[in-house]
Amino acid sequence: MIVGFHPLANQELTDAAQFYEARAPGLGARFLDAVERSLALLSTHPELGRPGPGPFRAFPIRRFPYSLVYRFDPDRLEVLALAHHRRHPQYWSGRIG
Repeated sequence: MIVGFHPLANQELTDAAQFYEARAPGLGARFLDAVERSLALLSTHPELGRPGPGPFRAFPIRRFPYSLVYRFDPDRLEVLALAHHRRHPQYWSGRIG
């Protein structure tokens, strides 16, 4: 399955990794590894995420306060947001298109 990121989700990923790396050397890499493991799992089992509004699902990143917000079809998984658990719910809804 092809995995794609909305440009703003990609920026959220970069920002979060940089934040964690600034907090402790190596923590940003551990965060990226956790995201990659989650994406690998979702690539084979996209239905694992918690159903959200419409066709969207959320999958929590292990050990970090983030979830991947995504939608999928048989060939593609599209990440719309890397949503921090303390941000406003569905702040990403304007990215639907």
